[in-house]
Amino acid sequence: MKIYVRGSLRWLYPGMRVKRWVLLSLLGMALFVIGLLVVIGKEQIGQIYYLFPRQAPANYVLVGLFLLLGSAAFAVGVSRLVKSIISAVAPKRDGKASDLIYRTRILERGPRVVAMGGGTGLSTLLRGLKETTSNITAIVAVMDDGGSSGRLRAELDVLPPGDVRNCVIALAENEQRMARLFQHRFRAETSDLAGHSLGNLLLVGMEQATGGFDRAIEEMSNILNIRGKVLPATLTKTHLQAQMEDDKWVEGETRITADPRPIKRMTLSAAEVHPYQRAIEAINQADLILLGPGSLFTSIIPNLLVDGIAEAVEQAAAEKLYVANLMTQPGETEGFTLMDHLDTLAEYVDLSKFDGIIVNTSMPEGDLLTNYRQQSAEPIEDVIDEKNKYGIRVIRANLLETVELEGKLTMKHDPRALAQVIARSRAFSHTITG
Repeated sequence: MKIYVRGSLRWLYPGMRVKRWVLLSLLGMALFVIGLLVVIGKEQIGQIYYLFPRQAPANYVLVGLFLLLGSAAFAVGVSRLVKSIISAVAPKRDGKASDLIYRTRILERGPRVVAMGGGTGLSTLLRGLKETTSNITAIVAVMDDGGSSGRLRAELDVLPPGDVRNCVIALAENEQRMARLFQHRFRAETSDLAGHSLGNLLLVGMEQATGGFDRAIEEMSNILNIRGKVLPATLTKTHLQAQMEDDKWVEGETRITADPRPIKRMTLSAAEVHPYQRAIEAINQADLILLGPGSLFTSIIPNLLVDGIAEAVEQAAAEKLYVANLMTQPGETEGFTLMDHLDTLAEYVDLSKFDGIIVNTSMPEGDLLTNYRQQSAEPIEDVIDEKNKYGIRVIRANLLETVELEGKLTMKHDPRALAQVIARSRAFSHTITG
């Protein structure tokens, strides 16, 4: 009891910035009540009524002032009190109090969404999705062996942090600010740090400090105050293997994407690749499972190669949607139509268990399309019928966004437009009505 009283009295300490607004709220309430009692004019109100006899017209103005000033003072006092408390409890959160309440009260009631993939496609999806629900679990493939991630894998024998880093940043409360910091790449050409991103190094350092890659992700997620969770598909260190059209094998993501021969089949180098148990649990508990967008062979399929993940997706009661890519990818899906993408994916997961496919309808124009064609990339031809052999619904929408990266125009899925389409799914409508 003494502890409770002592804690309550702390509100009265100097510098708390709450006493003035509490007093203003109480004063406003008192003025409003007095004015209201005079208007009612009941005998039970005692002497207050006789101070302002209603027969005097001037007193109507005085009573009106009491009501007006009282309500204004109460509104200002409560508003400033809430703002003062929020600024102290969550000083690093941007935006108005109403935005904070919306994020913490409305978004947490959203459906449980599992998004699976890798590369920039998954982070783009998460960027829009976090505005519709905070119950997001991103399951990330960890087989990358290129760039900074590949160098860290080779030198320190760690899981590749790059795709995980991008997803954590995409879900961050203040994404733009964190992206500037965590995506920064060291430029000292004579140093071993050249080309490494700050976020990658932090994840690797946290893994050594905490004793596990999963715990490192959790620590970074807490630092960035993300909406949702990011989980690796597996903690097993393994590499991608591709059987090419001539039946010869290529190992490693970078070598696979650089090889011009068509890919026949994908596997993993390790004989057993156990799934991360929390990822399986998230799939089992999901209301909605999203597959893609992302590189078909090196971002999406790798998740399904992990033991038990494809089976968990097939057996889950969740609604399941596949987000189709915008363009074909050189070295992976050159010449692929939309149906070719589905036929390939069907070799690794039962697509008859899926409810729909989200397809972009807009086309790039002018120089942008020319630049992509010069890189052997084409818009994916939409040849899938409403009545298709997999029995999945086709959801078409304008999802194209053109952005400038490093002085060059490029295109990607519009995060907000994609999130709006997803928000019209059955999983979201059930949550809203429930």
